[in-house]
Amino acid sequence: KGLWAPRGVFIPHPGPRRAPLQASAWGAEGQSTGSAVGISADGATRRGWAGKAGGTCSPVPDPFPAAPAVSCPALQAPAGGRKFGTKYLVEHEVHFACNPGFELLGSSTRTCQANGSWSGQEPRCTEISVCSSSPCQNGGTCVEGPSQQRCLCPPAWSGAACQHRTQTVPPPLSATADPAFSRKPRCAQVERTQQCRCEPGFHMSGTAAASLCQDVDECEVYQAEGALRLCAHACVNLPGSYRCACPAGYSLLADGKSCEDIDECALSQDNCTQGTTCINTGGGFQCVRPECPQPGGNVTYVKTSPFQCERNPCPMDSRSCHQAPKTISFHYLPLPSNLLTPTPLFRMATAAAPGRPGPDSLRFGIVGGNNRGHFVMQRSDRQTGELILVQSLKGPQTIQVDVDMSEYLDRTFQAKHLSKITVFVSAYEF
Repeated sequence: KGLWAPRGVFIPHPGPRRAPLQASAWGAEGQSTGSAVGISADGATRRGWAGKAGGTCSPVPDPFPAAPAVSCPALQAPAGGRKFGTKYLVEHEVHFACNPGFELLGSSTRTCQANGSWSGQEPRCTEISVCSSSPCQNGGTCVEGPSQQRCLCPPAWSGAACQHRTQTVPPPLSATADPAFSRKPRCAQVERTQQCRCEPGFHMSGTAAASLCQDVDECEVYQAEGALRLCAHACVNLPGSYRCACPAGYSLLADGKSCEDIDECALSQDNCTQGTTCINTGGGFQCVRPECPQPGGNVTYVKTSPFQCERNPCPMDSRSCHQAPKTISFHYLPLPSNLLTPTPLFRMATAAAPGRPGPDSLRFGIVGGNNRGHFVMQRSDRQTGELILVQSLKGPQTIQVDVDMSEYLDRTFQAKHLSKITVFVSAYEF
């Protein structure tokens, strides 16, 4: 009649009795009459076994196999470059960047796919031909070596880029037209011999009968290749000495050579109008007023603080509205020129509202900007992502980069948060 007839089924008891594995008429709904699943010695059903009632069990393919945890093969950093990311599970990303003097060929970001392979192409770092940018000045010839280039300079020029006139002995002297930069030596008669000397910072020139002390231009002397750098910015020669100077917007520190940025915003030295916010930058300031995106479709935003917008509630049936960023925040970062890399610049994290479960998975990514190749987004822990500068930026310039964080609960998308970051790179390395 198509009904299951229990026969030979072992029902486990609390005691130590155990029965051998045998076929049973203990089946699942939908199985044909006479087939069975395996019952183990401890009474537990064993998926993947079948046979006739009263007979022996044989293995069969599991119709509902458990999905294995898929991972991708380990990736190595390319020669001359670096790798960011150590997770090789599905949907995890690994980023690559090249060291200074190299350029990246292939994919800068690779994602572990569900089939256990990596997306994109294998990255390679190739050496950049520096000579193609004509770095040598004043008629110098560029020659590329195994690890760097050098300039062959014509006579009367020296330096890494043939930018300095060749130094002679004695050191270059200041023009004698200004009497402050030349003076008579101090002479004394010692044992029938006249001995003359100059004050510190001056060099004696001329003949023994007509000698003259002339100022030594320390700024020019120490500008030679490989010499100690006297000043962080500019060197001003003085009679017998020198002093350091800083560019506008910076002040000279107590050591007499280092420069420190002046915070015009904190000192109320800005001219920002009402409704704008002063952002201090290297050597200056910027007046900013971030605005929320214009309404589009069912997506509208309201400004909840000077640097944040929040999305208004979405209609229940509007998928595009739910996929739009729930919050948009604005951030401004001042950076010196040629900052050493890699350097973390910005962090994103999530926090659950009281009484509500937080996301169990986060995804971070770079979604916009005008110079994305200089950055990577990397997870620093389970709930935090970091924006990392991997290629130095030369100022002055302003760079935009947009990063987002998507929240998931039980693999279901919950919300997205967007951070719009503006980087102000100064013209100086301090």
